Amino acid sequence: MKRALVTTGLGLLLAAQATVAQDLAVRAERLYPVAGPAIDNGVVLIRNGRIERVGPADRVRIPDGVQTLEARVVTPGLIDARSVVGLAGYLNQPHDQDQLESSAPIQPQLRAIDAYNPRETLVGWLREHGITTVHTGHGTGALVSGQTLIAKTWGNSAEAATLQSPAMIAAQLGSGAFGAEGKSPGNRSKQVAMLRAQLVKAGEYRDKLARAKADSAPPRDLELEVLVEVLDRKRPLLVTAWREQDILSALRLAQEFNFRLVLDGAAEAYLVVDQIKAAGVPVLLHPTMARQYGELENASFTTAAALHQAGIPFALQSGYEGYVPKTRVVLWEAAIAAANGLGFDAALASISLDAARILGIEDRVGSLEAGKDGDLVLFDGDPFEYTSHVTAVVINGQVVSTVPR
Repeated sequence: MKRALVTTGLGLLLAAQATVAQDLAVRAERLYPVAGPAIDNGVVLIRNGRIERVGPADRVRIPDGVQTLEARVVTPGLIDARSVVGLAGYLNQPHDQDQLESSAPIQPQLRAIDAYNPRETLVGWLREHGITTVHTGHGTGALVSGQTLIAKTWGNSAEAATLQSPAMIAAQLGSGAFGAEGKSPGNRSKQVAMLRAQLVKAGEYRDKLARAKADSAPPRDLELEVLVEVLDRKRPLLVTAWREQDILSALRLAQEFNFRLVLDGAAEAYLVVDQIKAAGVPVLLHPTMARQYGELENASFTTAAALHQAGIPFALQSGYEGYVPKTRVVLWEAAIAAANGLGFDAALASISLDAARILGIEDRVGSLEAGKDGDLVLFDGDPFEYTSHVTAVVINGQVVSTVPR
């Protein structure tokens, strides 16, 4: 396993977060902006937490007195497109496992921000491996488990770390979200029927609100309010669907109710590439190395390459692991995808700019461009080589992790 960085201590966390964003320059033997071609002997200049200039060293002058970091390779801060980190903790004990509440099958009103812990050890662990932004929240195991949020992996509070909340509404189709014995939903058709019924009910609730006067409005319904946002296309419905049949059911529901669908997991997506592309639906693909059993028994190392070849927007994710350390690292998942047909550039984009575009945060993160947040990862070699290490991480222009070399 790659060597972890040395800034996980709470004292260092508090000390570093007390600093004010300062001017910073980063020089790289090879710089990957992602939004454009790689730059040899490149420089990124950051002022007040945002990128001011990017380019070759002979075109980007570093002002006198500006702190300068150097590395062999520099990339944008990496993005984990789907996780439960911050709700699920590394201790794997009931008190730090808030990613799933199982008392009811449909609970879209559960807010990820109310359970997100920015000081969770796993958040720091991901940060030390170059993940600067994470899309996290309620996980799999229920028909509708709750909301997600998008956060930087750095911040004293959930509010300070969060870029967007809520981001999406998490749902699941397939056997992984069947109810316990004797409880609904007991099979696939019941799942779809229950979800359809709630969407219909949300539409009726919306109509009542539109017709009602201020003094005669129906009582607030937190569950239906969230689903109204889905129907109004203000919030995507993130549907975990591993099997071909569940992917197609999700596509049918999206067409019927005209909501914004994002497919999650999608182990058998390569079987329905044409249908996914025709629907214009993006995919948050399962970790490349996810264990292939159960609903993932037909997963493939080459699915990322197949989606890329078809022109389907996709990003890689760490997903959810039921065992310690409770999360994967998308840097390594992308490396395996790169070696299985995806290639270096597309693999890097799948955990940076392509992920940012699907999450709707490409104006802030995902590439090294003027005006974007100063989020960078410094490596001592090829990011996808097993023997390479993250040597420093910069978020919002602050150096938040370093390793003495």
